Amino acid sequence: MLSTFDDLRQQILNNGKQLDLGQIQRAYETAEKAHGGQLRVSGEPYIIHPLNVASILVGLGMDTETIVAALLHDVVEDTPVTLEDVSRDFGQEVALLVDGVTKLGKIPFSSREEQQAENIRKMLLAMAQDVRVVIIKLADRLHNMRTLQFMRPEKQKEKARETMDIYAPIAQRLGISRIKTELDDLSLKYLKPEVFYDLVDQINARKTEREEFIQQIVEEVSNHIKNANI
Repeated sequence: MLSTFDDLRQQILNNGKQLDLGQIQRAYETAEKAHGGQLRVSGEPYIIHPLNVASILVGLGMDTETIVAALLHDVVEDTPVTLEDVSRDFGQEVALLVDGVTKLGKIPFSSREEQQAENIRKMLLAMAQDVRVVIIKLADRLHNMRTLQFMRPEKQKEKARETMDIYAPIAQRLGISRIKTELDDLSLKYLKPEVFYDLVDQINARKTEREEFIQQIVEEVSNHIKNANI
């Protein structure tokens, strides 16, 4: 979890992808000012949320416009900043991404029926003219799931079910297995905690066995490489 813009800057520098740090810092400063005084349920300053959403997207190798839109993704919904302000200061492309994320956030999730869930998944994908909108939304949901412990138990279950039914399958369709797997794990933790912790215990119990197996494979491959004079 990141707590300062310096953390994000360092992640970007370590990432090796050419991103416009100046533009990203301006977006952070705009979001920090706009969200000033707002707190999350955890009691943290609200800016921690868009900062960590941006971090998830840096980890996925997304471009400057996506990172900027991630930092600004809640300003139009939750602050006096308008879409016109975003367009003027950061360009039409970023404004379209922010607007797309805002609109996706307004889709109601009223039913848990399988067909209804499929319809909502299709709606989410169809409404986003740019697939980056959906990827920002997935990162947004992932950070919210990572901090779900601060929600009421009934809200935890509601968000976990929504995540498992809607967001994890979308991540799978887009081929983002890293996000899909973590969304599934976090959903299971709140929907069926006894199953989740039993799996955690089983995995931990076999950790040494797995590491020994991997080491055997490494040694075998190394020998083949050495014998082939590679």
